[in-house]
Amino acid sequence: MDEFTIAAARQFAGDTYATDTTGIVLEEAREGFARCRLDIEPRHHNAHGRVMGGAIFTLADYAFAVAAGCGEQPPTVSVTSNIQFISSPKCSRLYAEANCLKSGRSTCFVDVTVSGDDGSLVAKIEVTGYRLSR
Repeated sequence: MDEFTIAAARQFAGDTYATDTTGIVLEEAREGFARCRLDIEPRHHNAHGRVMGGAIFTLADYAFAVAAGCGEQPPTVSVTSNIQFISSPKCSRLYAEANCLKSGRSTCFVDVTVSGDDGSLVAKIEVTGYRLSR
């Protein structure tokens, strides 16, 4: 793991819902980008045996938070999120890649793609973030 990713992991260590409860792992971070992983376990399934939409959204939201708020950026929270669930994952691992499209003084715009380890596209998320004061 490179130094930027290690620093980002330390910075977001307090996000225990994403990391401890849900089990999300930060794999890579750089200014305006994050890649996170979720190993699907039975705890992530809904009553129909499919991956719960909330688990998919949590993965995407965490990737957004890291991409938008690590490095020199102030802490950033989502103001709006638009998620499109494209397919139900039939794989054992999900990845979220977040890319900051525009980073302003008080807002940012981030695209997140969630895909399976089998190459399937699972979800697309557009997030508008708000920069908090330090």
